[in-house]
Amino acid sequence: MPEQDTADQQLTPVQEVATFLRNRQEQIAQRWADAALFRTVFTHSRDEAVEAGRAVVDALAAVAAADGVEDAEAGGFHVVREQLARTAAARARAGSTVTQISAEVDALRPPVTDLLLAEFGASPAVHLRECTTTLTVLMGTLRLVVLETALNEGEELITRQRLQLMEVATPVIKLWEGVVAVPLIGTLDSARSQVVMERLLDSIVEQHARFAILDITGVPTVDSLVAQHLMKTVAAARLMGAECIVSGIRPPIAQTIVHLGIDLSSVLTRSSLADALAYALRKLGTDIVSSDTAGSEPR
Repeated sequence: MPEQDTADQQLTPVQEVATFLRNRQEQIAQRWADAALFRTVFTHSRDEAVEAGRAVVDALAAVAAADGVEDAEAGGFHVVREQLARTAAARARAGSTVTQISAEVDALRPPVTDLLLAEFGASPAVHLRECTTTLTVLMGTLRLVVLETALNEGEELITRQRLQLMEVATPVIKLWEGVVAVPLIGTLDSARSQVVMERLLDSIVEQHARFAILDITGVPTVDSLVAQHLMKTVAAARLMGAECIVSGIRPPIAQTIVHLGIDLSSVLTRSSLADALAYALRKLGTDIVSSDTAGSEPR
């Protein structure tokens, strides 16, 4: 019976790996601190790299203890996903590709395997092989978690950069006291149209503008969707107390609008930005006099 009790209490390979990771946490973290994945991110202090390594080892031990070595969604990984996201994002900003990040995660496995072999070297070959395989699978799952996190972080970064580019490509310019303008260049889609509307309305409030000019000279084509966006922006500006003028409608675009049957009769239009500005200034009671005219004397 005692022999049977001892057999019942014997740990499984997964449990042994979990125990091994907890017992060797500090040694593993110290070795990982010199690995590229951590060393090139935590450049200010090696202690930061060691602390990050401890957190990852602890997560791996928790995943193994819960018998989730093949589960990338295991609860233990949730604790370090934010840490992994910052690390992966830092490597991506440094120019590392997903393949390079994957190789850097793979490089974390040999130091742990060496410690495992040293600790279980006297165990039966079958048992040693099972523990080594378990560790390999667990490290493979860690690599999957890191790559998923890196890809998600990359997508979020691209989204943020796209929004920033749209804002930069959609400047609101103060042309005169009470007059603002948005010179549009390039394709106008739903996302960019929303940015145009928001920035224009914010500028109307900030500048106390009475006139807002949407110049579409640089817009290559106008379809029904673009026209709808323009009309919505005009309507929103009116609700904010500003008169909106659309300028820069070139002959090909005018023909397209007619062929599409789009009714812009309720929208004030001018052929150029200069004409739109002149209209707004006249409405504000400001006269524009050329220098030649101003300098001439009546005879």
